[in-house]
Amino acid sequence: MRVLKDTVVSLNYELSDASGKILEKTDTPISYLHGGYGGIFPLVEEALHEKEVGHSCTVSMEPEDTFGEYDAELIRVEPRNSFPDNVSIGMHFEGGAEDSDDFILYKVTDVTEDSVIVDGNHPFAGMRLNFACTVTDVRPATEEEIAHEHVHGAHGHGHEH
Repeated sequence: MRVLKDTVVSLNYELSDASGKILEKTDTPISYLHGGYGGIFPLVEEALHEKEVGHSCTVSMEPEDTFGEYDAELIRVEPRNSFPDNVSIGMHFEGGAEDSDDFILYKVTDVTEDSVIVDGNHPFAGMRLNFACTVTDVRPATEEEIAHEHVHGAHGHGHEH
């Protein structure tokens, strides 16, 4: 079976930076709904379209194709008393984006006596990335998966609404 719109594609992948350092790697295959549903990077979806099980490829992507350029405006200095007493570098907090209803995941990068510095950039922002993958399975998506625009697990899938 070929990778077409409304198929569920399973693959193993390695995500690496421009120097070849591996940033993420699958232990077991991941699955996504193929066909523009946002389940995987669009350039990877393009590279896999009409391919079959066993197909391997590497897609090189610029920051605008993945997590965007690094944005210095996403670094914010917040009052220390806005955070729990045990706040430490590396912790993550959800916060509102300026002038928006969107939530951003901020990572604490520094803690001083009276302030906490947080960074809302994705850890891989501004990086050229290589996505190497091998297709391990292709199957037709169910009507429910297509309606919900994502893959449902083998043991059913709960929705948190």
